[in-house]
Amino acid sequence: MNTGEDTQGLRKIMDFSRLISIFILVLHFYLVCYAAFVLWGLTASITDRIIGNLAKLSWLSGIWKPKLSSLLFLLISLLGVKGKKNEKEEPKNIALFLISGALVYGLSYLAFYVTMKPIEVAWLYMGLSVTGYLLVLTGGSRLSRLLRDQLNPDVFNSENEIFPQEERLLENAYSVNLPTMYRLKSDLRHGWINIINPFRSILVAGSGGAGKTYFVIRHIIDQQIKKGFSMFLYDFKYDDLTRMAYNKLLKYQRNDAVKPAFYIINFEDLERTHCCNPLAPEGMEDITDATEASRTIMMGLNKDWLKKQGDFFVESPINFLTAVIWFLRKYEDGKYCTLPHAIELMQLGYEELFLVMEAQEEVKVLINPFVSALKNNAKAQLEGQIASAKIGPARLSSPQLYWVLSVNDFSLDINNPDAPKIVCMGNNPQKIETYGAVLSLYVNRMLKLINKKDKLKCSLVFDEYPTLVANLITTISTGRSNLISCTLGIQSIEQVKKEYGAEQAEIIAGICANILCGQVSGDSAKKLSETFGKIMQDRTSLSINSSDTSVSKSTQMDYAIPASKISTLSSGEFVGLVADSPDMKIPQKLFHAEILNNHEQIKREEACYREIPLIRKVTAEDVQANYVRIKKEVVELVRLELGELQQKDEPQTEKGKRKKRKTKSKAIPKSSAGDQKLSM
Repeated sequence: MNTGEDTQGLRKIMDFSRLISIFILVLHFYLVCYAAFVLWGLTASITDRIIGNLAKLSWLSGIWKPKLSSLLFLLISLLGVKGKKNEKEEPKNIALFLISGALVYGLSYLAFYVTMKPIEVAWLYMGLSVTGYLLVLTGGSRLSRLLRDQLNPDVFNSENEIFPQEERLLENAYSVNLPTMYRLKSDLRHGWINIINPFRSILVAGSGGAGKTYFVIRHIIDQQIKKGFSMFLYDFKYDDLTRMAYNKLLKYQRNDAVKPAFYIINFEDLERTHCCNPLAPEGMEDITDATEASRTIMMGLNKDWLKKQGDFFVESPINFLTAVIWFLRKYEDGKYCTLPHAIELMQLGYEELFLVMEAQEEVKVLINPFVSALKNNAKAQLEGQIASAKIGPARLSSPQLYWVLSVNDFSLDINNPDAPKIVCMGNNPQKIETYGAVLSLYVNRMLKLINKKDKLKCSLVFDEYPTLVANLITTISTGRSNLISCTLGIQSIEQVKKEYGAEQAEIIAGICANILCGQVSGDSAKKLSETFGKIMQDRTSLSINSSDTSVSKSTQMDYAIPASKISTLSSGEFVGLVADSPDMKIPQKLFHAEILNNHEQIKREEACYREIPLIRKVTAEDVQANYVRIKKEVVELVRLELGELQQKDEPQTEKGKRKKRKTKSKAIPKSSAGDQKLSM
């Protein structure tokens, strides 16, 4: 018990033990250095008689026994010492005192082998012995200051934030498997990220340089092509991923029963691109398809409209473009149903355009608000309604875009069992605002075609998904039963919020069951940390006072992967969780590991890649001729339609004929002026 009497009694025992130790050491000096004491005059007959009797004791005879006895009593006295605890006390310093003291104390007898005068030998021997004694005493006293329970040196709590991870390789016909290395306590262990159900969608997040493409997306493309997936690949930095996909198809094509066709869409190199009409009439089944297409185009050209859906001056341009597209779809069974023709048709004057489009009953309802505004002389309102519809699409009026968009080399049903495809779509970071809207149209038209029953397994891979305006929520939610795998590469949740709004960003982050996250910060890191959940962690509390320490140990639930840890991940280091399926359970879904890449093998493989082949020879004259042809076709379409309308409405009389010729003579100069402008 720690009472005053006990403490006082313990102190007396310690003092008495140390006094015995000193007495034995002094007695030993008197016996072994007696000649020096005689010369100093420090002897007496009675003292010699008493010490002579004590020297007969066996444990006081010789050199070693009394010195060891003295050292033993010193150590006994040190057992009860309670010095003031010091967390900065180093064990190695204490060990240095004890070891050096023991060596000096024990080897001091070598002084007797030195050729000197007896008095000098005595001084040397006693000095070394006392020095060693004091060093041992100092080391022992400091030993009591040492904390047996040191403060935790793991300042970042890394040891507590580790957990067992999946080390088995689990494969099936659809899985994506990534080798990893992770730390468990003090060991480095090998594991696997087993994405055995990619149809529940894969979200790959990470800031620039975190390794999304190099460590994750390239392996997804590789393994899914190997397993026979048809694929749509959005290559933001064309042609990095496109070239890889092309060479992987060449490598694995013998694995497929039906060899997939490889198609490329890009607007930079027209000799290495296929042409595809996203508004192909066979894919426009009803007016809702035209509505979705026009909404995609207008939202892609005006991304701030994503947060203003429902506003009058947002919906009006969309309805106007819908009317134009559906008119072209119904005109001669979709002969001119292309985006370039729609853009050119929108640029015509209101009177001519409305007159032509009113001929289609299904279109009349859509353009009725615009016609009413025109008839009521509400020119300001009409300009506000239509100006945005004209200005945005006018940015797409370029010969290169018209070349790719006006012809149809292939259809977008990539998972057609009879004609599987791998379609790579390239973007240019310097022209996102222009190309993004067109590419978004391709994506949304494709989503409409592939999410159907009895199709092949297919993969949609979007590198830098927020640069598109593509509504993937429905596909992610319902495409699982149709074997559609979606892989979304984003830099952060904030980036998705900026482009799509907070509501859609939260939905996308919430419905993706497989999450692989590299370094991100801010709200993204916080949200992901909350998603990963908590684990049981050890906690130690240490209280230090003048004579004792108090240690309290406990366990509590805390975040397995804190936001601070996610924001400091190295390149190639990922955290996340995977989803399993009923027939293949994964008990350890959470992971925090470094994905292993064989860098040398990847370099050798990329060095052997074949270049993307030339698709067709295209000259600048061909592109310009196509551009002029589309403009002329639109002018001719309007001229013919106006002529037919005039024939229906006017009676076949001389007066009517004269009036008819007069009307034609008024219309012809506009077309002639248009032809003259085109020729220029």
